Amino acid sequence: MTQPTPLAVVGNVNIDLVMGPVAPWPQPGTEIIVDGTDLRYGGAAGNVALTWRALGHAFQIAANTGRDTFGDWLRDGFAPQSDGWPVSEAATTISVGLTHPDSERTFFTTRGHVAELTWPEVRAMIDWPRLSGGGLLVCGSFITDDLAGDYDALFAHARSHGARIALDTGWPAQGWTAATVRRVRRWLGQCDYLLLNEVETRALSGGHGPEHAPSVLLPFMPEGAIVVVKCGADGVVAGSGTGAVLKVPAPIVTAADTIGAGDIFNAAFLAAQAQRQPLAACLESGVRTASIAISTSPRRYDTEGATPVKGAPA
Repeated sequence: MTQPTPLAVVGNVNIDLVMGPVAPWPQPGTEIIVDGTDLRYGGAAGNVALTWRALGHAFQIAANTGRDTFGDWLRDGFAPQSDGWPVSEAATTISVGLTHPDSERTFFTTRGHVAELTWPEVRAMIDWPRLSGGGLLVCGSFITDDLAGDYDALFAHARSHGARIALDTGWPAQGWTAATVRRVRRWLGQCDYLLLNEVETRALSGGHGPEHAPSVLLPFMPEGAIVVVKCGADGVVAGSGTGAVLKVPAPIVTAADTIGAGDIFNAAFLAAQAQRQPLAACLESGVRTASIAISTSPRRYDTEGATPVKGAPA
């Protein structure tokens, strides 16, 4: 059996506090009681690492933490991959996710330690020769401020070691301004995969929908690149240089917790890529894994041993 190619992720690992559901939005000065709360490891890079671990796929991760109790908790939770993580003097970043009855969610995130992760720290954490021929996912672009300022150096270094680069920027706090669009499109020149949700893709492509956005964005990317548009309950759409558009629908599930769904898709999609599966199979793996994860509590990432999901088709 062929060995899978290596994987690594670079970006934000932080604390997630998930609460909800909340509806309608409370009036200022009032208090509401919600049914559920969950304090857990999170962040885009953290969710990817947890998924790879659950799927049994070896990986490297470059991240940092704050110098506080939450930072200690994060390093314990991601050990042994966290052994070389630097410790920032800033407080550990916390993201509060408020869920809503329609499965949408709203986030409040502190800047915290993730803004201080630097390219020299990342360069020292990754075993680059071991990553050769594999895939590097870069995520959390708009909250890892220091690192994003050196993306050109990070991308060039990764490509010089034969790594394929996948990018999931996340949502910019200031919105998709013209300057932000220009900046991200410049990054695309060194990226082999672009993995964005539908709203982000529309903004970056100038308002184009999932089926047409890949043809707009692919010219900014290297030959052979792939653009994947994550459309939530509508599944995913992907385009490549062949001009063909692939669509994979999502199964009908009752969502228990959709936070991190896109990150989980990224992890499963890239794990399937690392196993050299065809693009359609990689997309199906990402959709299936994310659908299982958002509809199970405690969260699961694979079908083995899982109980049937309410609302799922027979």
